[in-house]
Amino acid sequence: MYFEAELRGRKYKVDVTEHRHAWKISLQPEGQEWKNYEISKNDFKQAEEYISFLFGGQSYLVDVIGKDTEYTVFVRNSHRNIKIYNDEMLLHESLKKGGVLGGSTDLRSGMPGKIIEIFVKPGDVIKENAPLLIMEAMKMENEMRSSREVRIKEVCVKQGDSVEAGAVLIKFGEV
Repeated sequence: MYFEAELRGRKYKVDVTEHRHAWKISLQPEGQEWKNYEISKNDFKQAEEYISFLFGGQSYLVDVIGKDTEYTVFVRNSHRNIKIYNDEMLLHESLKKGGVLGGSTDLRSGMPGKIIEIFVKPGDVIKENAPLLIMEAMKMENEMRSSREVRIKEVCVKQGDSVEAGAVLIKFGEV
């Protein structure tokens, strides 16, 4: 299972693989090399709402509470607030980053994908929150909507096009 996490403003990539007798955990702090760890299943216990395991000769009792991307982890008598992004959350964050309209003059792809359907054409005046297009990325269809009222200046893609991250999809003009 791959996910990304953020703790105290620092980002990490995490990959956990379950094997017959252990979990292999790979951790990459932002800007650093991957570090690999292993936790034996013999040193792991799960209770109702927490887990306990031995790692590096130390005992850890871990309790996690949260939902979506916001989690609070209690370990070794302290709480840590962690943001966790799985594949779906990473996709949504990427699309938001690439597709932000705010004061932008265009809509860009946040990640590689395929254009499934386009709802607008040049000259259209689009109201806030109106659908602009549907893009498939990571086997999920994502409807991109306008965050403000805009005039469609140019549609730079057509249905069926494959696009790269950062590609301009639609250009906007003032209303």
